[in-house]
Amino acid sequence: MHSPAASGFALREVTLLAGLTPAQRDAVAAQCSWQRMSAGDMVLAREDTGAAAHGQSVYLVVAGSVRVTTYSAAGRQVTFRDVAAGDWFGEIAAIDGGPRSADIQAITEGLLAVVPRMLFLQLMQQHVDVLEQVLRRLTGLVRSLSQRVVDLSTLGVPQRLQAELLRLAMQAGIEGNRARIAPAPRHADLASAISTYREQISREMSALQRAGLVCKEPGALIVLDVQRLEALVQKNRAGLSTVPQE
Repeated sequence: MHSPAASGFALREVTLLAGLTPAQRDAVAAQCSWQRMSAGDMVLAREDTGAAAHGQSVYLVVAGSVRVTTYSAAGRQVTFRDVAAGDWFGEIAAIDGGPRSADIQAITEGLLAVVPRMLFLQLMQQHVDVLEQVLRRLTGLVRSLSQRVVDLSTLGVPQRLQAELLRLAMQAGIEGNRARIAPAPRHADLASAISTYREQISREMSALQRAGLVCKEPGALIVLDVQRLEALVQKNRAGLSTVPQE
């Protein structure tokens, strides 16, 4: 569909295209379709193929954010990651031509630029910086998922929660050994991310607050001592520590 934002200017913050010239981004934008989304919209469904998945297109997040997730046969949600403005998703199906590997749900309203599969493949062939971005993304996913498998296999819920909070803190940015995670993650979302239940997250978050590691502010969760949290996570993964002392 056509959009007033359908120009290279709208794509200037998308990291995948950072190495392209304005004229090259204009050429990409002219071949994209544009999709507006509202919070809660299902953008893609796992196992989608063909026309239902826009022919394995790649999606550039121009505005807003989405969540990469899936559901078990029993309906339990498992969250992989959130994708914010400037990022992209859908490259796995675009590369191998297979079905979608996860569900994509809009967290907020926003705008997506949908890059046809053949254009995406051409960009990788013609621009080494685009290819490098994709390779870095794929290797990053392998590292992240490998660590997640190890954590799920070897750590208890308190330790997995500490690791997830550290990841969110690093993503939010650290200033003076503190991190402000905004908006504050919902307990249900944390439970989905580390494969547990909301009630257990509530108990463990209360313990972390009593231990002086986190506190709440309106609309945000504050990690009060990132260095201490990081040390705990490292010890947990080494099998040397369990629960922070109050």
